[in-house]
Amino acid sequence: MSPGAARVVLLPSLREGPDLASVVSELCPSGPVALITAGWQEWEDDTQGLREALGPSVPSEELRLYARADRVWDEDPELAEGHGAVQSQVRLLRRIYIYRLAGAMDAWIQIQGLDGDPEVVEPEQRSALDAVRALDEHHRHRLDHLRREFYRQFDPLMRASVSRERERIAEQLSRCSMVVIAGGHIPVLLNRIRLFGLDRLLDGKVVVALGGGAMALAEQVVLFHDSPPWGPGHAEVGEVGQGLYPAVVALPGPSVRLRLDDPARVTRMARRFDPATCLLLESGTRVDWVDGGWQPAGARRLGEWGSPEVLQGPTMRTESVWSSPS
Repeated sequence: MSPGAARVVLLPSLREGPDLASVVSELCPSGPVALITAGWQEWEDDTQGLREALGPSVPSEELRLYARADRVWDEDPELAEGHGAVQSQVRLLRRIYIYRLAGAMDAWIQIQGLDGDPEVVEPEQRSALDAVRALDEHHRHRLDHLRREFYRQFDPLMRASVSRERERIAEQLSRCSMVVIAGGHIPVLLNRIRLFGLDRLLDGKVVVALGGGAMALAEQVVLFHDSPPWGPGHAEVGEVGQGLYPAVVALPGPSVRLRLDDPARVTRMARRFDPATCLLLESGTRVDWVDGGWQPAGARRLGEWGSPEVLQGPTMRTESVWSSPS
């Protein structure tokens, strides 16, 4: 887990609140606030709504990581080519993972529904769940390996194009005690954060993560939708996250993306990612990681018994649930 941030505040998307201005007023009353909107890609400069949500007269610094990365690619074609190559590898790996996940999940679901002698059935049910978890773990490690190989080969922070932009980012951040990270396209957001080594520049700062931003800062990014336009709707490990906080799978927009009234689906997802907490970033939810513990303040999680349940405060599980290989 990255050691830098003094406090991490997880919120749902901007439109679902709680009031971002109240968080800024409480934790960063004098500003300025740094804004990371790289997940919005070409629209990262469209920040008027976000700046207004900070509160009246709160100054902000837009880090423009997406535009900076484009300048890096233009200046350093070799690095751009290497980045494109690893992205192609990641996409291929995801296709393979999804093929394997479909079979593993279907087997687990079918075996879960079997009646019969518990001494026969229950060990097989546990084994089927273990197979899904093992596949998730394997996929995380493969993703981590691909990323590490890219950074070992190219060492972006030592390249002039990246170093120059990073110095400018560091200068902006030196004026800010709070960083607000919006969501959008999570792999794009993560790639830009990693490219510029941003996690190392967050020492002592308050980080507020909105929606998909909260997903990106977790140890693992779980993509989820129980009723997608196509496919079976199996949640998938989409990325290794930034690891800014431990033991939580962030699930923004759950009322739209999850069938919270389907006990079987709720139970499956809670059990699959246990011991991590499947945190529902519902409208009005705020959860703080501070002083090595969580302050959930009435937030809910997916419960193993088939329905959402209120987290008991003031702290939640704090240890990491996954360690990437060295």
